[in-house]
Amino acid sequence: MPLNRRKFLEKSAVTGAGVALAGAVSAPGAQAAEAKRGAKRYAFTVLGTTDLHGNVFNWDYFTDKEFDDRDHNDVGLAKVSTLVNRVREEKGRRNTLLIDAGDTIQGTQLSYYYAKVDPITAVGGPVHPMAQAMNAMGYDAAALGNHEFNYGIPVLRKFEQQCDFPLLGANALDAKTLRPAFAPYSMHRLRTPHGRDVKVAVLGLTNPGIAIWDKANVQGKMTFPGLEEQAAKWVPKLRSMGADVVIVSAHSGSSGTSSYGDQLPYIENAAGLVAEQVPGIDAILVGHAHTEIPEYFVTNKKTGKKVVLSEPLKWGQRLTLFDFELVWEKGCWKVEKVGAKVLNSNTVEEDPKITKLLGDEHEKVVAYVNQVIGTNAAEMTSAEAPYKDVPIIDLINHIQADTVRQALAGTEHAALPVLSQAACFSRSARIPAGEVTIRDVAGLYVFENTLEARLMTGAQMKAYLEYSANYFVQTAPGAAVDPAKLTNANGTPDYNYDVVSGLSYEIDIAKPAGSRVTNVRFEGQPLADDAKFVFAVNNYRANGGGNFPHVAAAPLLWSNSDEIRNTMIAWVKAKGSIDPAAFAAVDWKLTREGTPVF
Repeated sequence: MPLNRRKFLEKSAVTGAGVALAGAVSAPGAQAAEAKRGAKRYAFTVLGTTDLHGNVFNWDYFTDKEFDDRDHNDVGLAKVSTLVNRVREEKGRRNTLLIDAGDTIQGTQLSYYYAKVDPITAVGGPVHPMAQAMNAMGYDAAALGNHEFNYGIPVLRKFEQQCDFPLLGANALDAKTLRPAFAPYSMHRLRTPHGRDVKVAVLGLTNPGIAIWDKANVQGKMTFPGLEEQAAKWVPKLRSMGADVVIVSAHSGSSGTSSYGDQLPYIENAAGLVAEQVPGIDAILVGHAHTEIPEYFVTNKKTGKKVVLSEPLKWGQRLTLFDFELVWEKGCWKVEKVGAKVLNSNTVEEDPKITKLLGDEHEKVVAYVNQVIGTNAAEMTSAEAPYKDVPIIDLINHIQADTVRQALAGTEHAALPVLSQAACFSRSARIPAGEVTIRDVAGLYVFENTLEARLMTGAQMKAYLEYSANYFVQTAPGAAVDPAKLTNANGTPDYNYDVVSGLSYEIDIAKPAGSRVTNVRFEGQPLADDAKFVFAVNNYRANGGGNFPHVAAAPLLWSNSDEIRNTMIAWVKAKGSIDPAAFAAVDWKLTREGTPVF
């Protein structure tokens, strides 16, 4: 049953309790056979997902067809449900737990629709599709992800109420009381054939970056200390409460790095550090980084024990399996062996139970995203956007700059020129010639970012462009250029490569990172260091996401709470038509020793 938050907080003040959930009787068979060997043994499996991002169906609402990528991955909980059913059939339903590591209610038009168009927070409103699907699948617990906070705390609290399992966040604290704002952990009993239950604790940890990325939604309400600190506090408590096995579900990657630099004293991707520094953990389900790590062992520095980590690929493309083998020793259960692997959801069909359950919601969203809102004079695509100045990215900047100019009209900063930043959020974005739908525009901006205006200088903009140019792989003059191998240097994602409109500049990819941007001009003249600009920038970047220089400390001139995606849809609706000739220009290009690469 869902956790009653008031009762939890009252209890936690006294005992530091999380939420206790009971398992049921273990099936005989394999377990009984083990018992005959002498030593008492018990095996169970923990299944894990992460970064589901609103994916229930194997469907891409931005292209209005089944999801596919170059590796032919599939997505969605309907596929995962089939895998889960198979594992439960093999292992015995009562010898399994199903958990998640966060980022559940943001990412697709399905999740957006039930947060904004037909919101779950409305009186008599719908039940969130992700809650329906996860309840039907029998999830036991889920950690909070940073994107859970994108739509504001009221939407998150309503989602929490609708879930039949607890949302865990040991390091999500009430800003005033510093008590847990959510259940820190859940405790599960698995019954064995040997008399004593196995107590499995799941500790949930979320990402400290929420304080930066969703500052507008959480400032003064919640605070997010580091994962290592809170794990060190809670793991011993869980062991003292009799936990035989401690699993951490962490919405935090394993690299030990932070996209926001030193703006917070807490590491963004700290799962590996938690395993290394905090004794008493048996396994960590890793999330947030959108990478696939089937099995990865980290040695705890204090005990020498190896801790297994696993991160299943995002959107329901993979399902992690932690297989535990326990032995009864000296009056208690001990973990004898634990390993991890992942299953690929493209090997199975969707579970008809899930697709039938949410078929109506799916059809409503398909109808919504296919509404025609205008026309377009010439097709635009983002296929070459990571390495060429293309009109479809110019459209984002054009709308952002136009919106900021209107917002600042009549203010003391109205006369300043407006620059704008944008990134390639999807390499498959396309706005066709002819009729334009909501999904065409929404597919260009797949994140729930909002728009801000910051005051920047010419010198700061040069540093900003230079930092952005780290995205490219250094390529010597005369060397062959393969666009597929030219970008994402040092793992930099596409969304952390910004192009800036309102300036012209060149990026010399033959030069080392830090000295690539040349010939920066404004209105045809070399950019003066002391020139002042209004910079139209998304809130993720403005609040430190990507650790770009200067922008987080720059004076805030204006902001709003409407997603940029909605601003773009409203702009197209109001104009009625798009004509790339009115805004498209080649303002930046890649060069080598002055010679254009393309």
